[in-house]
Amino acid sequence: MDDYKLIKKYPVHTGNVMDFYECEIGLKDGVTAKWDLVEHSGGAAVLAIDDDGLFIFEKQYRVGADEVLLEIPAGKAEAGEDHFSCIKREMREEIGVVSCDLELMFEFMPSPAYTSEKTSIFLATNLVLDEAKRDEDEYLETVKLSEQDIFEKIEKKEITDGKTIAAFMCYMAKKTDK
Repeated sequence: MDDYKLIKKYPVHTGNVMDFYECEIGLKDGVTAKWDLVEHSGGAAVLAIDDDGLFIFEKQYRVGADEVLLEIPAGKAEAGEDHFSCIKREMREEIGVVSCDLELMFEFMPSPAYTSEKTSIFLATNLVLDEAKRDEDEYLETVKLSEQDIFEKIEKKEITDGKTIAAFMCYMAKKTDK
């Protein structure tokens, strides 16, 4: 598999959230191919559990789905920002968490076939809450759900977001192992 090499990246478009490139890739036996790449700074998401054992979710419009999704709080890392700082900022802005115990659960690449995006998933417990400080263009509603609610909503396809399902299932698997 070491026979692949990125030869050159040609910028196609610089966006607000990501940049688009056409790449020339060197394959086996000197063959080259053109592949598309979306460069993204990555981000973080959090499975936040309050003192009553309820999970804090958000309802938020997502342009890729063209609908309001029910998902865990998440956000894009700003330039030079590590994922730990990113999720602390996002929790403050979106759900009003001013302090908590924060643990990295796992990291993953949502679609490595065409994007460089990496997402870190955290678990937040012992939440200290205050008023959310949302961005001006951020319209979302917070919802608290029990474990059973989440299982039912996944089964009914009311929760379809991949990072949310992965985070919840990882949490449940670790909880079962204990």
